[in-house]
Amino acid sequence: MQKTPDLLILAEHADLMKKLNEWDIAYHQNDAPVVDDATYDAAKKRALAIESEYPELAKNGASSHVGAAVSEKFKSYPHSVPMLSISDVFTQADVADWFNKLADKDIFIELKVDGVSYAARYEHGRLVRGLTRGSGVAGEDITENLKTIPDIPHQLHGDFPDIIEVRGEVYMSRTDFLALNAAATDTGDKVFANPRNAAAGSLRQLNPAVTAARHLSAFAYTYGEISGRTWATQSEYFDRLESWGFKTTRRWAHHAHTLDEIQRAYDDTMMIRADIPFDIDGLVLKVNNVDIQERMGARANSPRWEVAYKFPAARGITTLRDITVQVGRTGVLTPVAELEPINIGGVLVSRATLHNADEIVRLGVDIGDKVIVQRAGDVIPQIVGVAEDNPNAVPFVFPDKCPVCGGNVVQESGQVARRCINTLGCPAQRIGELEHFVSRKGFDIDGLGVKQLELFVSRGWIKNAADIFTLVSRHGDEIRQLDGFGEKSVSNLDASIEHARNIELHRFLFAIGIPEVGEVTAKILARAFGTLDALRAAPAWRLKQIDGIGDVMADEITSFFADGHNIAVLDELLAQINIQAPASVAAAPSGPLAGKRVVLTGTLANYTRDAAREILERMGARVQSSVSAKTDIVLAGTDAGSKLARAQELGVTIWDQDDFENAIAKERERA
Repeated sequence: MQKTPDLLILAEHADLMKKLNEWDIAYHQNDAPVVDDATYDAAKKRALAIESEYPELAKNGASSHVGAAVSEKFKSYPHSVPMLSISDVFTQADVADWFNKLADKDIFIELKVDGVSYAARYEHGRLVRGLTRGSGVAGEDITENLKTIPDIPHQLHGDFPDIIEVRGEVYMSRTDFLALNAAATDTGDKVFANPRNAAAGSLRQLNPAVTAARHLSAFAYTYGEISGRTWATQSEYFDRLESWGFKTTRRWAHHAHTLDEIQRAYDDTMMIRADIPFDIDGLVLKVNNVDIQERMGARANSPRWEVAYKFPAARGITTLRDITVQVGRTGVLTPVAELEPINIGGVLVSRATLHNADEIVRLGVDIGDKVIVQRAGDVIPQIVGVAEDNPNAVPFVFPDKCPVCGGNVVQESGQVARRCINTLGCPAQRIGELEHFVSRKGFDIDGLGVKQLELFVSRGWIKNAADIFTLVSRHGDEIRQLDGFGEKSVSNLDASIEHARNIELHRFLFAIGIPEVGEVTAKILARAFGTLDALRAAPAWRLKQIDGIGDVMADEITSFFADGHNIAVLDELLAQINIQAPASVAAAPSGPLAGKRVVLTGTLANYTRDAAREILERMGARVQSSVSAKTDIVLAGTDAGSKLARAQELGVTIWDQDDFENAIAKERERA
């Protein structure tokens, strides 16, 4: 006789399902998980245990649950064959329960790649549609995004079925993940918690150009709909996949026929886990014989012929000793957790990233607390929560002054990053800013590359931009004694510095590195104010009146010129140079594009970005860096990115290269 659950059981199960549904939406739709895998797995395991005892709860419970509903941002299509999840097992006893029920003990063992599932449908060898797992019944259309991933062929090679839906996992290697987060930290953009989140967020972009820029990779491992099968085993299917042009995880695969062999494969993989260049969270154990797979079939949400043997989370609990703040090349302040050293998965961890001030608040960590530390991606330590509050813990106060130079710290509107605005005087920003200062679009000083700047800064000969103009007079004899320098090179450097003393206002404004002020904005400011003194005295409300200067930009400009450190460096610099206002900037625009606001994006086959900009400006256009409702034209080359998508949303006129060249031809005829 079937047992009837009491009210406590019903309440517990309802609460578990509510949490699982919320977590699934955060994980699958928003690419922003709110709990770690271990917490999710424990909740799901408990829900399944309740449903095993009370089967009436299984219909709408964890037993029949796969993924999350598809997002409304994407078109959706039904899976021709349901895209099920894999049941998890966590212990040797769990594995034995599954294995001992099998009639065929030939097991093929694959890595469980920690990525995002995809389904790629091929008709007569051509990729026609790509879907996410979605709810398992229907998935989101990510066809164009899949086409940007080199590991997913557009056309199959060799002998293939007329129709086949290849399924696999999109992932991000640790190297690409580190590079993505490093770039995001420098610019104050969103950082991802781990490679899986980064892969999910990158794959589910409305603009395929963003996906293409994220350097995703993919493995294939199974299939959905198929018009005809010619392989007898899973291992043979890997052969077919590789012959068609896919990558598989074969190099890490194992065969097993006993429980001991399965455990040996598990233990061996755990030993090399940190050396595998992408994240894995377990092994997938599959009955190798495909005929037997088909006979065994599936439960409501998972096949009977495979299980995922999950690895334990690489985490530990230790004391948060302190929180220090690092200052990056662009001035972004990043908090770092200083930990009581702890061994996590064979690695001694003493520091962990906290990303930004908002993350500290979200986690609720104070200095002195016992914290849960996880090696996200097996490499990057991060704090995932508080294990034990310390009544004597000290709350962390994010500094309002730069810990390196003492400059003011600001938080841009709409951004999580906090940044030192002492752009010219902060040692942490010095090399990057000096490189920008001497670049061709700035002061254009030959002989001062990164290596030379690093050398002169390390010796204390250049402390700020003004020091460049007295470098040779102060240290010429010492420079001549250095390897790679001689009389001629020092003379050439001196001549280049002397030539740079006279500079146009717009190039000066670009060179000094005001946040948000690029080459185009510098020209707008030079045209609007004519002199540096007029710009320095301008209040934010006056700046905001200028077409092309938004609220954030205006606030950045006024903050820059109000900062005492910047004022001191500027005064030193102005004593060494002469700023001119060239007629080319001061003159009102004329030509067929006079007053038109144009944004460049992507790559033009016959023009560099600078050449295209110069041509547009000669025709009177005001070339801008960002797309808004006021933009008149977006000139889009190949690999156009988010600016093109924004233009399409706003209904802005879009030119391709042919439109551009037609405009050039008409201008020549007019001339």
